[in-house]
Amino acid sequence: MIAIASGKGGVGKTWFTITLAHALAKRQQKVLVFDGDLGLANLDIQLGLMPKQDLGGVISGRITVGQAITYFEQGDFDVVAGRSGSGSLANLPPSRLRMLSDDLAQIAPAYDSVLMDMGAGIDRTVRQLATYASKCIVVVTDEPTALTDAYAFIKVTHAERPDTQISVVANMVNSTREGERTHNTLAKACQGFLKFTPPLLGVIRRDDKVREAIRNQESLFTRFPTCEAAADVEAIVQKLQNGN
Repeated sequence: MIAIASGKGGVGKTWFTITLAHALAKRQQKVLVFDGDLGLANLDIQLGLMPKQDLGGVISGRITVGQAITYFEQGDFDVVAGRSGSGSLANLPPSRLRMLSDDLAQIAPAYDSVLMDMGAGIDRTVRQLATYASKCIVVVTDEPTALTDAYAFIKVTHAERPDTQISVVANMVNSTREGERTHNTLAKACQGFLKFTPPLLGVIRRDDKVREAIRNQESLFTRFPTCEAAADVEAIVQKLQNGN
């Protein structure tokens, strides 16, 4: 189980989750994407999906997490959609959050990878849902606020679960070198204050094809499989499969 997180919104976290899932599925992995942004869920919107069931039914007790799974044929992976704008999901009591996390953990062994698209920030729901994740990928851009908030997320996560493998993806940067500089800025803060340096998992260059794919509610690998951003995500998948 891999939690994909960010300190703030707008860094491309959901897009990266979808694209990573498609790249893993292309390599014959069985993949589940779980929309863990319980208050501002939009994963199904980006995919152009209209699921018959979502997390609203799970939280109400009408269905299980397994029954909320929707198959996304275009990318050949499964999705558990959230419910956008549902304050009741964002403010779940701890007992319900634990139940949700436990249900997800029970179905996880049926998959090669379970990607959890987490809500931005470090609130209780984000931390609870990430409990079962053995890896956490923090998506960041070169904006100062994105870096500051990513540091805050890493600080809390490392303090609560020091065994979790935390790595960084620099997204929407102008070049590989700029992405490396962005990671170095974050790494210096982590090393200086936390005595811990999360490694750079990969750099995704700014690519107009990404915006076009999102606008058309399609996966990048469906619409522009050979573009620069797609190649960058492929490189990240290779590193993950090599054990990074």
